[in-house]
Amino acid sequence: MANRIVLNETSHHGAGAIHVIPAEAKNRGFQKAFVCSDPDLIQFGVTKKVTDVLEEAGMAYEIYSDIKTNPTIENVQSGVAAFKASGADYIIAIGGGSSMDTAKAVGIIITNPEFEDVRSLEGVAPTKNPCVPIIAVPTTAGTAAEVTINYVITDTEKKRKFVCVDTHDIPLIAVVDPDMMASMPKGLTAATGMDALTHAIEGYITKGAWEMTDMFHLKAIEIISGSLRGAVANTPEGREGMALGQYIAGMGFSNVGLGIVHSMAHSLGAVYDTPHGVANAILLPTVMEYNAPCTGEKYREIARAMGVKGVDGMSQEEYRKAAVDAVKKLSADVGIPADLKEIAKEKDLDFLSESAFADACRPGNPRDTSVQEIKELYQALM
Repeated sequence: MANRIVLNETSHHGAGAIHVIPAEAKNRGFQKAFVCSDPDLIQFGVTKKVTDVLEEAGMAYEIYSDIKTNPTIENVQSGVAAFKASGADYIIAIGGGSSMDTAKAVGIIITNPEFEDVRSLEGVAPTKNPCVPIIAVPTTAGTAAEVTINYVITDTEKKRKFVCVDTHDIPLIAVVDPDMMASMPKGLTAATGMDALTHAIEGYITKGAWEMTDMFHLKAIEIISGSLRGAVANTPEGREGMALGQYIAGMGFSNVGLGIVHSMAHSLGAVYDTPHGVANAILLPTVMEYNAPCTGEKYREIARAMGVKGVDGMSQEEYRKAAVDAVKKLSADVGIPADLKEIAKEKDLDFLSESAFADACRPGNPRDTSVQEIKELYQALM
């Protein structure tokens, strides 16, 4: 079987990287940017860091900000209309997963108008054309949407999220500048950081994993586990580490898939609007325990990457527990809740479980599961 790797054409990393944007745009003949960024980033001046760079270079742009934390079909539809009216020829997506997922969906529909029904993009849609060129500038260290071929849209009518996987949606250019992440509040830093760790761990143990993606994921686990506490404390070293670690995780999981932590988190986000990173962080240790019998020796390497000492002298049971305990400790240290008691409701468990089982991430889980077993995992955290 041939394994495929899809990455950005170009990526820039490091403090001040946003200053390369005008040159990258001009070298490609771009004329006007459609800037996708959420209202909070605009209000707090984060988006302005990039638009100031554009203005200094004399480059035209128009801002689109009708974007929710969990972007909806309606956000995408209004974005498509706004792009058509703007006269723009490329997109700059500034933000976390919400801005980038919206930008990807808008960009795909503009160049593949036969998919204007947003729901038709669910799964692996047979689009024919690359999306509108996207320059992606992350402001959170978690989703890695700037390097992935995935995006997630919320169907508010049906109370579900759907995952879209399309090689045509990957941003042309990623600009990973830790200075853009310095204003993230502690809670968001913690949640998005645990999302990144979940990407790395699920990507490492997913059924599709192979040598190259294992390399990415183990390095990502090492960097994230060594950087997240510092990032929450807003140290430059922590911010820089998380900016890199989450991107490396994205290089891996985008190409091999995830598992039921993400399936279950998507359901929580759709029903309760739970922040995705928080849902992942709460679910991850319990699902790791559930998946352990189907992971061979991989938990030993997870424990090692997270800094656990003496793993080579441990039994399989011991190093599996050590890996789970290391995740629990990191999650607690950065202030993530330990359970779903304040989030999930018993009356919704059947719907949550059925939605998670139907989610596009579920088939990649290393352990085959069922609706009932997923329900029991939710219940274990309540």
